[in-house]
Amino acid sequence: MMQHLDELKELLRSPKKIAITTHQKPDADALGSSLALAGYLQKKNHEVHVITPTDYPKFLNWMQGNQDVIVFNEGNEKRSEQIMQEADIICCLDFSILSRINELGEIVRNASAYKVLIDHHLAPEHFAHFELWDINAAATAQLVYELICELGDHTYIDTFIGECIYAGIMTDTASFRHSNTTKRVHMISADLIEIGVDTNRVQRLVYDTNTESKLRFLGFALAEKMVVLPEFRTVYFAISAEELKRFNSQTGDTEGLVNFGLSIEGIILSAVIIDRSEVIRMSFRSVGDFSVNDFARKHFDGGGHKNAAGGNSSLPLSETVNKFVSLLPLYKDQLTQ
Repeated sequence: MMQHLDELKELLRSPKKIAITTHQKPDADALGSSLALAGYLQKKNHEVHVITPTDYPKFLNWMQGNQDVIVFNEGNEKRSEQIMQEADIICCLDFSILSRINELGEIVRNASAYKVLIDHHLAPEHFAHFELWDINAAATAQLVYELICELGDHTYIDTFIGECIYAGIMTDTASFRHSNTTKRVHMISADLIEIGVDTNRVQRLVYDTNTESKLRFLGFALAEKMVVLPEFRTVYFAISAEELKRFNSQTGDTEGLVNFGLSIEGIILSAVIIDRSEVIRMSFRSVGDFSVNDFARKHFDGGGHKNAAGGNSSLPLSETVNKFVSLLPLYKDQLTQ
């Protein structure tokens, strides 16, 4: 769904002050789509700032424009608020509910700027003037590519912008393994290769840039923290704040752990439950018809996609785990059919 394209096109005809933001703990799609859009808009002579609510994994630092990203909660609160207040346009990428950007949410809501939403998650809040929202899109980066093309500016996509778009598509399709990998996804990827994107380089930078502590944490989690519940075809990992500290865990080090659980033959649901001190963060993955989006929305103040979602809990880690496990019998028919 693309609403008010002509209105947006008219706005972009002359230089504007534009702020781009994305969800907390941005992944490759969130950051990649943001920096790709920023790179394009800068080529069109707009003044652009990318603001993230929190930090993000170091393995994304190679992206063009990374050095200029403003991290809101690292002492940049006042500067960020001023940028949002002065912006002509605010672009919100890879999230559909303002609470996903923490304190930035109300700042965006109260700003007088023209608001743009580009996203592929379920149940958007509909706070924006312009929406490019498609739950069938593989990634928000795909939608940024589509938008640039719809604006008639395909030629503005250079290697650097293309790398950011490709990283978002590659990661949100799990290297083209998920069912969201459509013919269109492959066609866009082929076009990015034609533009000059070195897909092998992007793959290595994202997936093969590990620290020793990250690999040791992964080994520990798989050997000692993985709980398999075959009667519910479920796997979960519960990681304490102390265990994160023990392995000097950095932002992004737990990313992908949830997929290992789902790789076990016969498993339908995998969950990672992590004590982040201020809140318990949860990540859910499923295969088939079991909707972790519905599960997360109903029980853990979360949501996302049908087969990939996140959630939160204000309960202590042990109580959150008990709650999660106690819910499984309610879904046994769906999990074991």
